[in-house]
Amino acid sequence: MNLPVLLLLQSGIAQADTTQFADDPETTIRLFEILIEGGVVMIPIALLWILAIYVIAERWRFLNNARINNDEFLGNVEAMLRQGETRQAMLYCDQMDKPLSRILKQGISRLGRPLTDIEEAIKNAGKKETYRLENRMDWLATVAGVAPLLGFLGTVTGMISAFMQIQNLQGNVNPSVLAGGIWEALITTAFGLFVGIIAFGFYNYLLNKINRMIFGLEVSSTEFMELLQKPAARKPSEPKP
Repeated sequence: MNLPVLLLLQSGIAQADTTQFADDPETTIRLFEILIEGGVVMIPIALLWILAIYVIAERWRFLNNARINNDEFLGNVEAMLRQGETRQAMLYCDQMDKPLSRILKQGISRLGRPLTDIEEAIKNAGKKETYRLENRMDWLATVAGVAPLLGFLGTVTGMISAFMQIQNLQGNVNPSVLAGGIWEALITTAFGLFVGIIAFGFYNYLLNKINRMIFGLEVSSTEFMELLQKPAARKPSEPKP
């Protein structure tokens, strides 16, 4: 969560030096009071911000843990299969516990069966791993779309409240009072846009990272199927007569 927090500190919400912001309690209280002035709509926006931070941190960690050198892993599996060490290859996949290893394990466990059965097992395993990689990304997309809309809603309701106050005062209102009501209404838009921009930026970044990983899984799965079609690789898995 260090990166999202860093972005928050560097954002335009705090119009002061980040060191002073952290060391000055009055500045912290002032910022909190400003956000409170946004009204009830600030509550769901704040909840969306917390959700976005959670998804970003969770997906970042999951994708980093899922990384693997596909070529090196596939080469090790190929060497084991050529030596007839099918059980050792499956154990190697269990020890790695990565998306590619879980996919190839399904294929290795079906060695000796028709290639169509092996290919179908690999495809099904690939679908499961794709789902796991893309899990919760729809939450981030929802935050990116809903947060700015909630901000606009808060601004509209705030402006309605400000003009109702003007009407109650029969137009005899100090311009400073009107300005105060307007900037308070605009707080929700600013915060909603901030949350939406952060969520949208990380959504595109993480989605691009996921797509590259899925492409690598597809390429490695295809290479594994080509490996099984080689006589030298298939021979150790063939049942004994």
